[in-house]
Amino acid sequence: MLALRLTRGAHPAVQLRRLLVAAASAGTGFLLLSALGYAIAHPGSPGASFLRLAWCAPPLAATVHLAVAVARTDPGTAPRPGLSAIGLGPARLMAVSATTTALSCTLGSMLALLVFLHLRGDLTGMPFDGAAAGFLAAGRPLPVPAALTLLTVVPVIASVTVAVVLRPREATPPAARGPARRLGRFGAYRLESAPETFEAYARFGHHLVTEPAGGRTAAAAPTAPHATAPHPPATANGSPPQPGSAAGPGTAAPLTAAADDVPTAPPGGLPWSIAVLAAGLAVETYAGRTAATPPGGHPGVLAGWALTALGLALAGPGLVHLCGRLLQAVRPGALRLLAGRVLMTEATRIGRPLGVVCAVAGATYALASLSAAGGPSFGPLTALGALLVCGCTLATLLTAAVEARQARAETTAALLRMGAPAATLRAAAALRAGALLVWFGPLTLVVARLAALPPAR
Repeated sequence: MLALRLTRGAHPAVQLRRLLVAAASAGTGFLLLSALGYAIAHPGSPGASFLRLAWCAPPLAATVHLAVAVARTDPGTAPRPGLSAIGLGPARLMAVSATTTALSCTLGSMLALLVFLHLRGDLTGMPFDGAAAGFLAAGRPLPVPAALTLLTVVPVIASVTVAVVLRPREATPPAARGPARRLGRFGAYRLESAPETFEAYARFGHHLVTEPAGGRTAAAAPTAPHATAPHPPATANGSPPQPGSAAGPGTAAPLTAAADDVPTAPPGGLPWSIAVLAAGLAVETYAGRTAATPPGGHPGVLAGWALTALGLALAGPGLVHLCGRLLQAVRPGALRLLAGRVLMTEATRIGRPLGVVCAVAGATYALASLSAAGGPSFGPLTALGALLVCGCTLATLLTAAVEARQARAETTAALLRMGAPAATLRAAAALRAGALLVWFGPLTLVVARLAALPPAR
């Protein structure tokens, strides 16, 4: 009941994202039912029927990925102070998120069933002059238990995945972890009792009162009785700068202070992800050379593409972190420093969806090359599956960008209070987008060309 009330009273943007999940669930459910219809119409070809069912795995994975991203950005189920007192702790909010995801996916599955029955002619007669009768097993009895089982796949997997991702985790107290060692200025090690977040460091004067394990710093020493707090730099007419306005040379100070010395450890697993990517390309090449059937319909090609997508998804955070580090190389200014530090901080959040988008773009390019070179033709179900995968991955990337924007909202507000111009923050966002495009564009093209090599031979 609580999930229904939260769903009804959500923001229109949140409702739009939930409708996208329902639409993706409807498309995936229709593909699953189409695989069932092909199996009913061709009882003597179990291998081909299983292969059609296996090709429903990419749309299913893309739908679940989108559902998880939408659940993470849902403000209605975000933990807030005081909710535990009324019984809405982290575990209850996780259950509400899983229930909301299940409701959205169930709505899509019911829509898929209605469309499937309509195209079969079970509701109001055969539409489109029976054009869909061949692959939907029109005129044959539909096994209701099998259809319902396939329709419950998307809601169950999506809700369970959301529950696992959003499950409450017990934070280890700093005393149990001990003082952390990390690199300070000029590569020197220093001890600190707790990690410092990007938002905390961006607050004005926060780094002036931090006490390391060795004792108080000089900046935190007692001041004179009549000492005053530091003022932001003045503009040309002597007045303090307003938030969002330019303040001359002094505006680089808050941007540099917010981005300097922020703990951004590189994500691990980049060598393993590159190995998985290479293995996927090798499997796809071997399957394309040795298969008697067209490469697009061989199980080895599906396994190779799956490994390639997994490798790019695992390599995404490390590549984004490296892109942010390269953006700050060679005497960076305040703009490049801020853009690079934000990329390094958000590498894990946006790296995986960006890697999946690169994998999908590469697969789409390879399929287009196959079709242009006289390869196997693709029907409406293949077009629907490709549309689902591309749409879900792009929507997931945009949702991850929204989540990243929500995560750094306090940092942006602190920078504006410190006098940073809003135009500079917009320029930093444009610089981040351009750097990611320049960094991931050639990588996607190389992977796509390598994926399209086996059919060309």
